[in-house]
Amino acid sequence: MIIILKGQPLSTQHIYRSVCRGSFPVRYMIKEGKELKEQYQLEARNQYKGKVISTDCNMEIILFFKDKRRRDVDNYSKLALDALEGIVYEDDKQIQKLTVEKRISAENPRIEIKLTKIKI
Repeated sequence: MIIILKGQPLSTQHIYRSVCRGSFPVRYMIKEGKELKEQYQLEARNQYKGKVISTDCNMEIILFFKDKRRRDVDNYSKLALDALEGIVYEDDKQIQKLTVEKRISAENPRIEIKLTKIKI
């Protein structure tokens, strides 16, 4: 199954902030991050009509950016993985293998996710 999430992928560093409350750091998702996660969830619900997967699976993610700026691919998959929880699969702990690739698409930035159930 393939799910396409529209828009420029955002890094985890751009959607989370940390503050100190007393002597304890607290990390939270900013408004832009929450809105993007909700958008991803809506898009996933519109594309995936099956039951929530309860078995282990493998995932391939292709990040399509609108420019050639250098980026660390490991910072861009967390929001998409979290957004699919409870819609496509129960928990991202079920993902046994994750492959992340980056490409350029100035006209159509997006995230393409291919999920494959592991057959036992």
